[in-house]
Amino acid sequence: MSDKKKALETSIRCPVTSEDIFKETIAELQDVYFKKIAPLEKAYSFEGFHSEPLTPKDIEAAPMVLLIGQYSTGKTTFIEYILGEEYPGSYIGIEPTTDKFTAVMSGASSKIIPGHAAAVSGDLPFTGLQKFGTKFLSRFQVSHMNKSVLQNITIIDSPGILSGAKQMDRGYDFTKAVQWFAERADLILILFDGYKLDISDEFRVVITSLRGLEDKTRIVLNKCDQIDQQQLMRVYGALMWSLGKIVATPEVIRVYLGSFWPSSKPPLKIKFGDSTDLLKKEQNDLMDCLRQIPKNAAIRRVNDMVKRTRQAKVHAYIISHLKNEMPAVFGKTKKAQKLLNNLKEEFVKIQQLNGLSPGDFPNPLVFREILENYDISKFKKLDKRLLSNVEAALSKDFPRLMQNFPNSYAEDSFPWSQKENGEDHLHSQATTSASHRPMPPRPPPRYTGSGSSSPDTQGASNPVGPSTLHYLELFNKHCDSKTRLISAKIASELMEGVGLFKEDLKDIWFIADAEDRGSLDSVQFEVAMRLCYMVKSGIDLKLAKEKVYNDLGLDL
Repeated sequence: MSDKKKALETSIRCPVTSEDIFKETIAELQDVYFKKIAPLEKAYSFEGFHSEPLTPKDIEAAPMVLLIGQYSTGKTTFIEYILGEEYPGSYIGIEPTTDKFTAVMSGASSKIIPGHAAAVSGDLPFTGLQKFGTKFLSRFQVSHMNKSVLQNITIIDSPGILSGAKQMDRGYDFTKAVQWFAERADLILILFDGYKLDISDEFRVVITSLRGLEDKTRIVLNKCDQIDQQQLMRVYGALMWSLGKIVATPEVIRVYLGSFWPSSKPPLKIKFGDSTDLLKKEQNDLMDCLRQIPKNAAIRRVNDMVKRTRQAKVHAYIISHLKNEMPAVFGKTKKAQKLLNNLKEEFVKIQQLNGLSPGDFPNPLVFREILENYDISKFKKLDKRLLSNVEAALSKDFPRLMQNFPNSYAEDSFPWSQKENGEDHLHSQATTSASHRPMPPRPPPRYTGSGSSSPDTQGASNPVGPSTLHYLELFNKHCDSKTRLISAKIASELMEGVGLFKEDLKDIWFIADAEDRGSLDSVQFEVAMRLCYMVKSGIDLKLAKEKVYNDLGLDL
């Protein structure tokens, strides 16, 4: 028996679980970060301009879900809906009740850890919160619960934002605190009350601060059973119009409709039942989204580290460029002011000189505000050794990590299917999505060979490595029966159903239609659809391409 066949049979008998992949990925990410990325960040004051250095706990922390919303939108009740019971320290009322940031985490027993203790604990990923000071830490707590659903996910409940002009002096920078959690979250849920839609000034500022994180942001329109279907349509339209003025993206953020009321409480009287079926489907969609978080956690960790590394690389180029522009002896103050005044133009120079992407550069106005507090003449020149290590991480280490992911995770990787006393909705079986987009069937076992054909790739016009094509059934349904090709029009419609930006779809099409034929065979269609869903989940297209080609045994 060949080595490839033995490896394939072993992968079928002993599937690699998501938990195994997560642990292995975290260990390798920590090694790459502390050896290659952190030294560059330290040398060029990355912490002062962007974010503090990561700790081992930051990298290995369980996936995080952040809830944001104005008071009385149902954030705390939503958590109870998920868990099946109240978490320690929670309180629900019609007035602004949640006045703290609360991290609901897994623990051996139910208990509350105050913020000051949590921020200095080496066992918790919250040491970075110390920079917000005593007043913030007094309004932060960790709530431990012995719930299996929390073994692989942490839920952050945030203080309710007051509506209208009724703002308060919290004693700490609330928006910066939200940003801190948002940058580390795997999913951000912004809750609105369908019965009293309102976006206050503070809420607007908070939503604006999430720019750049749209790929992991979702909207939840809660309490939708309190209005009839016609009113719901109007509220939905008003919400999208309001968000369109705040969220700087050409694409619409996914909005979930629902009424999340925990089964542990006496049932509420439903005022209007004409949207019951729709709300049930929408709620199931959101629960499916939450179930996917642990399975995708390892890939998102790699993706987030790639984004941070690219940011650190560009930052090093900026700092070293500014240093090189400074005179050796006289006129330093005048030159520094000129650089500050023309920072946007300097960014363009750096892009052109070093072939960097404009999307990796920071906001010049924000960067200038921070830069004014530094003496540019004391910056370091570019260290080619440090830069070489970062380039190696981007070109070798991260692509290698992506190639290590098998095509499927065992369904029992995480204890989402275990039943506990009480009813939590993440343990319910997934139901049919309200969306009609084609969803991939369960992927095949990991394939370790390359380029060899397989009898299981029925209808594939090119030889591929995996034992099964995920989208073969979809391809056979839409392709021309004679040419065995799927037209550009039909293929593009199926790709658009994933919900990507048009520019992303265009880039994916150029990769899939490598022969510039204007149509796709079964393997090319497979490449296109896999890339669509990977990019949709937040993975960089280059990394996604390398993984897909490796999984299919294709030559790059």
